[in-house]
Amino acid sequence: MGSSPLLYAVTGALIFGIGLLASLRDEALLARIIAINISGVGVFLMLVSFAYRGFELAPDPIPHALVLTGIVVAVAASGLALALEKRLAELPKSKTHKEDSP
Repeated sequence: MGSSPLLYAVTGALIFGIGLLASLRDEALLARIIAINISGVGVFLMLVSFAYRGFELAPDPIPHALVLTGIVVAVAASGLALALEKRLAELPKSKTHKEDSP
């Protein structure tokens, strides 16, 4: 096993860590959505690097299929999260309903 799969795995772990740190640090919902997508990219990169089985063998197709499915699910979940974020931004900013109290 060469050093390039290890390099890709370490890079994926770093990207995942950066995304996780940003999602925990930022308070803005849009920034958190983007950070979670970045951490997903790190996981996808690690899965693809784990599929490597050597120079003379073909890579394992199962992790590649999982990554392709994960990309589709991530795009759909991101669209849903952005739609929910837009809907939340349109709501009034009051925290209590004082007009309903006697």
